[in-house]
Amino acid sequence: MFLSVFDIFKVGVGPSSSHTMGPMVAGARFLERLRASPFEAHGLRARLYGSLAFTGKGHATDRATILGLAGFAPDTYEAEAAEAALAANRETHRLTPPGLGPLAFDPERDLIFDFGPALPGHANGMQIEALDAEGDVIAQETYYSIGGGFVLSAAEIAAVDDAALKAPSPVPFPFRSAAEMLTMAHGSGLTIAQMKRRNERRFRSEAEIDAGLARIWAVMNGCLSRGLESEGILPGGLKVKRRAKAIHEALLAERGMNLTPPHTVNDWISCYAMAVNEENAAGGQVVTAPTNGAAGVVPAVIRYWLDHVPGASSTRVGEFLLTAAAVGGIIKTNASISGAECGCQAEVGSAAAMAAAGLAAVLGGSPEQIENAAEIALEHHLGMTCDPVKGLVQVPCIERNGLGAIKAISAASLALRGDGTHLVPLDAAIETMRQTGRDMHEHYKETSLGGLAVNVPNC
Repeated sequence: MFLSVFDIFKVGVGPSSSHTMGPMVAGARFLERLRASPFEAHGLRARLYGSLAFTGKGHATDRATILGLAGFAPDTYEAEAAEAALAANRETHRLTPPGLGPLAFDPERDLIFDFGPALPGHANGMQIEALDAEGDVIAQETYYSIGGGFVLSAAEIAAVDDAALKAPSPVPFPFRSAAEMLTMAHGSGLTIAQMKRRNERRFRSEAEIDAGLARIWAVMNGCLSRGLESEGILPGGLKVKRRAKAIHEALLAERGMNLTPPHTVNDWISCYAMAVNEENAAGGQVVTAPTNGAAGVVPAVIRYWLDHVPGASSTRVGEFLLTAAAVGGIIKTNASISGAECGCQAEVGSAAAMAAAGLAAVLGGSPEQIENAAEIALEHHLGMTCDPVKGLVQVPCIERNGLGAIKAISAASLALRGDGTHLVPLDAAIETMRQTGRDMHEHYKETSLGGLAVNVPNC
């Protein structure tokens, strides 16, 4: 199963790839089904299960579901148009998606948060129904938001079995594990980024790849820059104050001072990551990396490299992203990038592994050193829970991205100090993360039923 760099890094909207982008994508998919249906729908109904129900309002899942059913998509999201559509729905209790007639949808009645058992396919499940004029169901589909903005129907979830995973791949370097990646790198004499690019060439031209990578970095960097310029209180009720702008201004003022301690560079790294995740928490445009909740790690490490490491060049950002995506694809294939499925180790842990690999690559690391960097970063996030206070992607998520970026840089540096040999392979760390996530109590997997979410006042 091939995962493109543009699957791992997707332009979207905050605050959550699984709870905001996923339901929006599911709604858009259901509308496509209705447009092809011979039956005329008069109304819609949606029911949220599992983590989508428990932390849905904190993650803006209610808004995202309505907007998806109104015809909005994450990659083309326009904030003003979305607010207008939500206001119209509040007034008329109708939605008017393109290509379909007006559809009745009253969120108080037709958007149901089901706090019972989760659906069997994944912790993030939802069902969407179309109703006729008499209120009878004429179409129904179950969707699962499996992390990073990926959405699968119930049938697609059922089809992802061992046979499907082992089916022949159409790409020239179909590595599904880190061990296979290293073997193919040695056999071909190519870097990890070069192999990933050859795989992308199966579906896109060189120009399209370069343009796509440039857009990904432009959106990442734009998000980071907006975060460094914005201040105020984040929405949601926790009254969390944006901090990145003030920290950045203080760091700029300290530049050139002889008494600045060396560890201040950690403040720069944290500031970059926090800027991204404050924008995400405010519902701004972000790039899944590999999720929204972990969106700050990769751009923070790239910005650190460009701004603070001698010899860094923006012409190599594509190499960084391709390498990071190769590692992210291996993690997603063999474990998870979903906080609702495996906790925050699957989000910030995966992001740190990806960023460490990308940084090691652009600093001249061998394939073994790159794999070692990713393993160190992931290993030291193992067991991390996902316990957002009030279901918001704010506490502890914003600062956690900063610490994840610092760990990623440290992991790359440690790996480059060695010769690539190490005791624990990346595949073992990934499998450990999968097993840990399987055994982790659901209270610590994005339900906000345990951990910081219950031990910190929610007001």
